[in-house]
Amino acid sequence: MALRLRHLLEYVIFRAVVAVVHAMPLWAIDVGSRVGGFCMHRLLPRRLTRYRVAAENIRRALGPDADVDDLIGRMWRHLFRTVGEVIYLRHRLSRHNFRSLIRFRNQQQAVGALLSDRPVILLSGHLGNWELAVWIFGVFGFPMGVVARRLDNPYLDRFFLKFRSDTGHDLLDKNGASGEMVDRLETGRHLAMLCDQDAGSHGLFVDFFGHPASTFKSIALLALRYQALICVGYAIRLDSDDGPERFEVGCEELIDPATFDGSDPVTDLTRAYTQALERIVRRAPEQYFWLHRRWKSKPDQQRRRSRRARTGRLPWAA
Repeated sequence: MALRLRHLLEYVIFRAVVAVVHAMPLWAIDVGSRVGGFCMHRLLPRRLTRYRVAAENIRRALGPDADVDDLIGRMWRHLFRTVGEVIYLRHRLSRHNFRSLIRFRNQQQAVGALLSDRPVILLSGHLGNWELAVWIFGVFGFPMGVVARRLDNPYLDRFFLKFRSDTGHDLLDKNGASGEMVDRLETGRHLAMLCDQDAGSHGLFVDFFGHPASTFKSIALLALRYQALICVGYAIRLDSDDGPERFEVGCEELIDPATFDGSDPVTDLTRAYTQALERIVRRAPEQYFWLHRRWKSKPDQQRRRSRRARTGRLPWAA
């Protein structure tokens, strides 16, 4: 009962925030994001905001000369703006007015892939406005099976389920979605997922910013088995000096698994889309979610696991 009341209270507070943001112009959302970012970055204890994790990730990725503190502050401001923009655009963005907010990069590549007779796996990361990156495809009539983790709060979960399905997308629960993913690819339908989280000791280690990172190999396996094109996409916020549009939605690289005929196509394909994602992050590092422990797993953990499997020794065996 207490948990249900907490979930309900969280939902009521969230819907109150949604109502306020709906009534705000975009410039007010920008101001509010600066206030929210300042509070997270300067007022809360750093242990609560995972400052150390973000700082370690930034130094590992961008080098010791990176302005870590400034970048983390801009990241928080970006995250608040992203939440506000998603709420604001929900009932305002359509195929009739998108030109005032969005410009496209490599649009023909992505559209050509989606109109082909092959399934497409749209990959992105926790970068820019990743909800918009997927949502815009639904606006233009390209429904996706969006693979994501369901929220613990059932009220909030239903809200975001409706948000993603408003433009025709289906939400596939990350836990246990393999059957639905296979079904969609077998029938030529498309998938969308994020590909930048640690995959644990069972993952495939490929370099991300020059350091081995455990990456899910299931994406490459699915693409190779069903000859699905991989579109590494994004939606990053533009500087005001770049033009009147607010976002750039683009296809960084279109990867055809049929071109990977080496001795280890799974690793080659995984490395290719990881490198494409890295290029996007380098263009807008302040818009990346540096709070994930992307390099949490180590290759030596995988080697120890493989050695135990070969010798039959259990993890706790002497």
